[in-house]
Amino acid sequence: MKTFPPVVAGLFAIALALPHPSEAAERTVFEAAVRESDRLALFSTTDLTAMRPIIEHFQKLRPDLAIDYVDALTNELYDAVSSDGGWEGLVPDVVISSAMDLQVKLVNDGFAQPHKSAETARLPDWANWRNEAFGFTFEPAVIVYNPRTLPPEDIPSTRFDLVNLLREKSGLYQGRIATYDIAQSGVGYLFATQDARQAHTFGRLIESFGRNAVRLSCCTADVLQAIEDGRVLIGYNLLGSYTRNRILRGASLVMVLPRDYALVMSRVAFIHRHAPNIAAARAFLDYLLSLAGQGVLARESSLYSVHPDLSGPGTAEELNAETEGPLRPINLGPGLLVYLDRMKRQRFLDDWRTAMGSNRVDSD
Repeated sequence: MKTFPPVVAGLFAIALALPHPSEAAERTVFEAAVRESDRLALFSTTDLTAMRPIIEHFQKLRPDLAIDYVDALTNELYDAVSSDGGWEGLVPDVVISSAMDLQVKLVNDGFAQPHKSAETARLPDWANWRNEAFGFTFEPAVIVYNPRTLPPEDIPSTRFDLVNLLREKSGLYQGRIATYDIAQSGVGYLFATQDARQAHTFGRLIESFGRNAVRLSCCTADVLQAIEDGRVLIGYNLLGSYTRNRILRGASLVMVLPRDYALVMSRVAFIHRHAPNIAAARAFLDYLLSLAGQGVLARESSLYSVHPDLSGPGTAEELNAETEGPLRPINLGPGLLVYLDRMKRQRFLDDWRTAMGSNRVDSD
């Protein structure tokens, strides 16, 4: 088992209407440092705290450029882009999401335009699809716990360990396990379908979750907070990047990369087919993939970089060197469309809900 222990370590927001009236995204404007002569719109599912460093460093190269950053949930972002719409008239230049499968579907459905450069050529093959969709991070799905509340003998190093723990100590863990609500979270659905393809323990695992009244949440941040507060003892399939960020800021959290295997997700960026500012979109995407931009991701944003020439904390090289079990990057490509078929998706969600049963808890 490889655990990562705790370590020491002019804007405004506007609520914007989404395709579903009950939901809202956040728009943040990064004003140009000098007189504005250009503007770029980024639609993303990445927390602003993680993307702020890369945006601000890019603006140092382009002080005349203002940037609109719209932050939404994965399914919300997909709905907005797939309807060929935006937010209050704002059309995206670049679309970024952690839901790799939804990004592939948008690209496959013609919502992207190609981009080819020296920076895109350096990506691993699995992170570049048709020179239209580009994976720019290397983020593991991890198990998370609070060392102050979880007994050392209960720390799971594999999915088998977690299944056995929930069977042997079901009373202790009733309502104290949390994971994504995969009907609400695009990245949660992605991780669950990849687990189903790769792990024969998947059925037993979700049945164990159902018996133990698993808490379901839209977001990694909500589950991490519940673990810190002691309301949840173990979080499953959470984003290692967000967990690492909390740990670096002093949170009492430990993340485990499962020794049987660890899924690795890559945030995917593409240039929108109707991008109002194609030149700035290409420049930003190249910076995001460049050695300089990737270095910012690793050092300042907590998003693990994918660049093959980078080493040290926050890089793919570090994860590969320190992980005891296999890392399994999720390949960008048409294989991700399988579980987006309407009937397959509905069947998968129905099976999930059946396994979860009526005992599940929606996280507060």
